[in-house]
Amino acid sequence: MSSGREYPVHPRVGVGVILFRGSSVLLIRRGTPPRVGEWSLPGGGQELGETVEETARREIAEETGLGIAGPLTLVDVVDAITRDEAGRVRFHYTLVDFAGLAGPGEPVAGGDCAGVAWTPLTALPGLGLWERTEAVIMKASAMLRHGES
Repeated sequence: MSSGREYPVHPRVGVGVILFRGSSVLLIRRGTPPRVGEWSLPGGGQELGETVEETARREIAEETGLGIAGPLTLVDVVDAITRDEAGRVRFHYTLVDFAGLAGPGEPVAGGDCAGVAWTPLTALPGLGLWERTEAVIMKASAMLRHGES
């Protein structure tokens, strides 16, 4: 066991952001494990002394070059646990997902992203997203659409 990302000694906190512009959501193509090469939400690990909201805003800026316009809404907390063939925990993240509206500008892939794209909500089923990612995006869309922020 290690204190790194793989085979950790305790869960790591990851913060994801469901960023909307109109009826589209911002997705990144993951450049690092887990789920390397897959489309996902922008986000990353919380740093010591940083609130989860500060993490969300920092990660959006690092991974996409965008800001968040206004407040963030807490959408969900998801446990992501991946085991290896022997049953050992290879990755364990507690994912805190926020939703918000994109600030001005166009996104540019940065940080550990291999790509970035505005994606219509209607296109999500064909992207092969992790099922929990698609579910949290739809939950966020319903929350923001109904003014629950």
